[in-house]
Amino acid sequence: MAQLRPLPVDPLAEAKRQWVAHGWTDAADGMTVVISVMRAQQLLLARVEATLKPFELSFARYEVLRLLAFSRSGRLPLSSVVARLQVHATTVTSTSDRLVRDGLIVREPHPHDGRAALLALTDAGRELVERATTALNSEVFAAPGISRDDAADLVGIVARLRRDAGDFTDPRPQPAPL
Repeated sequence: MAQLRPLPVDPLAEAKRQWVAHGWTDAADGMTVVISVMRAQQLLLARVEATLKPFELSFARYEVLRLLAFSRSGRLPLSSVVARLQVHATTVTSTSDRLVRDGLIVREPHPHDGRAALLALTDAGRELVERATTALNSEVFAAPGISRDDAADLVGIVARLRRDAGDFTDPRPQPAPL
């Protein structure tokens, strides 16, 4: 994935040149966008995974723990975890199985729905996710590799792409504070 030494030429620029040379000019910019975002995701995920490795956490496991830690009671219905993480239910189920096995969360019966389960953070899970978050904040999130202005621009652009793809809707205007 990551190169030991930088390549002498940007392979994506070469791919775009080839796209144009092969007559796919109308698709060249779009191909460049898609592959650029995918490569950036690989680079960022590699940094995140390297940071989480000492904690024996994958990013998926970290996300579940962090989401539970953000909740008021440290517990959420499985269906809420699926919806908020925007992943398939089987992914959350298999991830939570490993977290239960490791004593980081427990499954509890839902108080109002006998068919549903709650995922609840254990003390060990809370302690681990706090330490992992401190590491991610200092080693990745505080310095993502681009300037603050570029980061704001990038987040805005990607948010528009996500919104237009149906990932979320803009919130309704909130009333002005009194």
